[in-house]
Amino acid sequence: MAATLAVPAAAPALAEGRFAVIPKRTIYPGEQLDASALEEVAVTNPNIAPGYAERIDAIDGKVTTRTLVAGRIILVSSLREPFAVSRGKTVRLVFRNGPLLITASGSPLDDAAVGDLIKVRNLDSGVIVSGTVMEDRTVHVVAK
Repeated sequence: MAATLAVPAAAPALAEGRFAVIPKRTIYPGEQLDASALEEVAVTNPNIAPGYAERIDAIDGKVTTRTLVAGRIILVSSLREPFAVSRGKTVRLVFRNGPLLITASGSPLDDAAVGDLIKVRNLDSGVIVSGTVMEDRTVHVVAK
């Protein structure tokens, strides 16, 4: 009976099914993560700090902000979404106010991911406006 009680207490992390994602090779800042370069391993250290990636599908496609060493856990704070728009590349500006819809070409002043608020120069007028980057890579201009 004592042996039966000792087994569950000796492996609480495995009983919970906790996993951590580790890179198979060193991954450098600015690289986009690919599932083939990652591996899920069982967490055996009960004192591991929170904030690490637990599933490959949750971080696949994200971009690293620091070097990820092979065999070490990946902290979620060291990842970011890929940029949807790039500085200097032409984007479509969209302003909508009720039935009024205005579109123009613009040039972002910074790189930005979906949901970021950025400044964009209107290519026709030269005016700098602020807007939110959308999934379709357009920038929805906010009214002043």
